[in-house]
Amino acid sequence: MEVTYEWRGRFEDDELNRLHAEAFGHDLFDDHWVEQVERWSLGWVVARDEKGLVGFVNVPWDGALHAFVIDPMVASRAARQSIGTRLIERATAEARAAGCEWLHVDFDGELSSFYLESCGFTRAKAGRIDLRS
Repeated sequence: MEVTYEWRGRFEDDELNRLHAEAFGHDLFDDHWVEQVERWSLGWVVARDEKGLVGFVNVPWDGALHAFVIDPMVASRAARQSIGTRLIERATAEARAAGCEWLHVDFDGELSSFYLESCGFTRAKAGRIDLRS
């Protein structure tokens, strides 16, 4: 399978909503992804094969030095083909080219080997507040 990767690539809300629901195991939403990323993000990476969208990662930023990896996702039909790693590689290169000095990500423990070993992130101290409680 040949996969192409495009920074700030074109996509439709419905196809990304389907991919997000599959990747994160939830009901299909009707989110307005195009509007959201165009307004808030430094960019995003779209991965496609001959059948359509197989991967996506959003890269919002602070407008200066810090960019963030949010919701990388890969379709199950394309799993285990290094697509997630390639998404992060492209996001890293583009954030660097934009002059960012830091690319941040937070993740659950089971994803440690992906982010730390496959993608080259290093551990950092961070804090968070769970706003749902």
